[in-house]
Amino acid sequence: MADFIRNKLLEWGLRELEERFEANKVTEESLFCLTNEDITELIPEVGLRSRFRKRLEDLKSKQSIRQETPDFSTQENEETTKLVQVPPSTSSKGKRKSDLQGQSNKWQSPTKRQRDSVTETRILSEVKGIMKDVSNSLHGQDKLSTFLKNKINDLETDKRELVGVFGRTGAGKSSLINTIINEKNLLATGIISACTTVMIKVEANTCSPKYEAEIEFITKEEWHDELWSLKTLKKGDDYRDMVKKLSALYGEEWKDKSPENLLEKKYFKNILEFLDSKRKFLHCDTAEKLSEELFKYTKYVPKQEDGYKAQQWYWPLVKCVTVRVPNNKFLQHVTLVDLPGNGDRNKSRNEMWRQIVGDCSTVWIVAEITRAASENEAWEILKSAHGLIGNGGQCEQIHFICTKSDPSDNRDIKNKEAKKEVTSEFRELNESLSDHFSEDCFKVFTVSAEEFLERKGVKEDVNEIAKLQDFLQNCNDCHSETCNYVTGAYGILSLIEGARRRKEGVGKADDVCKVLEKNMREQLNTVKTAVEEATKDFEQCLAEGIKNFITSEKKLKTFLDRKEPSFFSTLQAVVKKDGIHTTKRGEQIDLNMMLASCLTDSIDKKFRETFPNDIKCGSFKGVISRFSLGTNSLIQKYNDVELQLIFLQTQEDKMKAQMEKFILKQKKKIYTSLTETVKENMTKCYIEVKEVEGTGALENMRKTIERHVYSNKKMYEEAKKTMLMKMDALKKVMLFTLQKIMKEAIEFSLKTAAYSLPDVSEYLETLTTHYNQLQGGQDEEMLQQ
Repeated sequence: MADFIRNKLLEWGLRELEERFEANKVTEESLFCLTNEDITELIPEVGLRSRFRKRLEDLKSKQSIRQETPDFSTQENEETTKLVQVPPSTSSKGKRKSDLQGQSNKWQSPTKRQRDSVTETRILSEVKGIMKDVSNSLHGQDKLSTFLKNKINDLETDKRELVGVFGRTGAGKSSLINTIINEKNLLATGIISACTTVMIKVEANTCSPKYEAEIEFITKEEWHDELWSLKTLKKGDDYRDMVKKLSALYGEEWKDKSPENLLEKKYFKNILEFLDSKRKFLHCDTAEKLSEELFKYTKYVPKQEDGYKAQQWYWPLVKCVTVRVPNNKFLQHVTLVDLPGNGDRNKSRNEMWRQIVGDCSTVWIVAEITRAASENEAWEILKSAHGLIGNGGQCEQIHFICTKSDPSDNRDIKNKEAKKEVTSEFRELNESLSDHFSEDCFKVFTVSAEEFLERKGVKEDVNEIAKLQDFLQNCNDCHSETCNYVTGAYGILSLIEGARRRKEGVGKADDVCKVLEKNMREQLNTVKTAVEEATKDFEQCLAEGIKNFITSEKKLKTFLDRKEPSFFSTLQAVVKKDGIHTTKRGEQIDLNMMLASCLTDSIDKKFRETFPNDIKCGSFKGVISRFSLGTNSLIQKYNDVELQLIFLQTQEDKMKAQMEKFILKQKKKIYTSLTETVKENMTKCYIEVKEVEGTGALENMRKTIERHVYSNKKMYEEAKKTMLMKMDALKKVMLFTLQKIMKEAIEFSLKTAAYSLPDVSEYLETLTTHYNQLQGGQDEEMLQQ
């Protein structure tokens, strides 16, 4: 056995392990590779194992701090070496203090954030190992053991933030994403026309060191329907769009062929997954190779482009592409979504677009700096999607990113003017959107991807790529993940140890239970009252909205009276897609939302107050965050059940966090129920209008829609009723869940007999140290903010 191993075991007071390590040929190199399973096999005794694991993790932490290098994906060539980013210097608040120091490729010493991250990663790894050991040692078949094993399994959470990236073709979206995540060649940029129909998600690859892509296609039935639609299309945008799709996929062979002929297997020999309704997967060693492989699935190249004439392009069949990047610190818990501007003309792609937009916690709107304030497409995104990302979504922040802020003599002045003009434009627009967004949620950034990649004297206050990287790093911050896991684990071990120590008939568990149950009834009543008050407010607002139904009908009439030559084909497309259509120019038309606007406008302000997208503000004016069984005061009074009360406290915190997330999801359904009810009421109308044809068809279509709406005022009452029913359902689920979780926790903490529970006293000591350390860091951070 190497002297290094012998000396370490002696230093750690674990000399009795020498023979085992020598027999298993543990070397200095293999010591750092030991898995939890290896350690358990080597050291079956819980006490010795926990001491060894803690010493080993401390050693790993010290070594990583000495040798820590940022986790960048680099390619083995000189060009990529230039891209390596020196890690930013940050304060404990996550704010960058210094610019990049020169162009040296040498790694700088770790910043405080990096050291904290390394420490917290080590803590999380150690605690997960401990909880795995504890779970494996819960051999009993009794109710308490089963309950504890389930609680351990529930500790794992998958936090993922969605950042939606919008912008017209050529605005620099792909370059921006590549630069921010330090992958220069990941998404194809600039030279060829972008395909506006394909959504591209960029996220971390946590299972493989390769660059991978998952391609989801529209269904074969959907494509068949699109092929048939060509027969009914007249000359116009829809017709030209369909011809472009067919030419991309079939070349000239689509002409004079039936939809059935065009679904023959020979056209799909390279994408048989499409015919089998499966997803296609690509695996590459480099970002550049993956980008080449993806080109034909995500880009549109005009027929006349030299070198591409014989190429078959599959983008007309693609619904979404998910790109997975290995070893990227900016994507640990973040998915960037490159989104088409205002939805899609294909129904299923549009539905996916609306779903993803509603799930974005942050929206990036990208426009060239020279035309940022006047970029109509950028502002149209906000106008048309505000209901989906605001009250009907969960967007907390809107970042307007002015690209191509390239070096020039007066760049500082240009940047300031651009920020001022864009902010002014948002304020003006927000007069009509203020019930969805506050001015505080809006920020403007000026960036130059090209300059940042060249690494030549980048000034952070001028080129703000680094600030966007800091934003992603904060989203990826492992602090909350580690805190949540350690807090939950600390509570579980407290319960195990408290239950193991408890003796039959000793203590005042019954008294504590009575107090807890009384407190729970009072807290549940407070929650019930808060939800009912909000529901009553919404009921009054909606009643006023129904009285103002004429405002919705005026919007409808303005739309139906449009005179442009292409309006007939536009209206055909609208009714064919159940009232929702995106025009070739990117205009989002939603008749259902238009008709429901008298209702949504009436509740928007109250809705944002009741359900803020920022969870920290708390739904129902913070009633969930204030929910408390009073465990803190009870711990002071009932020392003999302190450990059980600590468990209850941690369960209460976890339950409140889960409840806020649940409410955030449900509030989107509640808000959109108004539009969905209108859509259901309009379905019969859309079916009828689809059949209108012949002389005077456009006028007949208009009259049919107006007649249906004017004779169907009850749909507003139905929409109101549906929303209030959903509010009542939310109340019932909230009360049931809160009561069930906390009642179960009380039952297993203080009323359930303990049988063969393991001794976790040493583990609990370790967890207590980590818990206090993390809580102290949290308090310090709050004081600095």
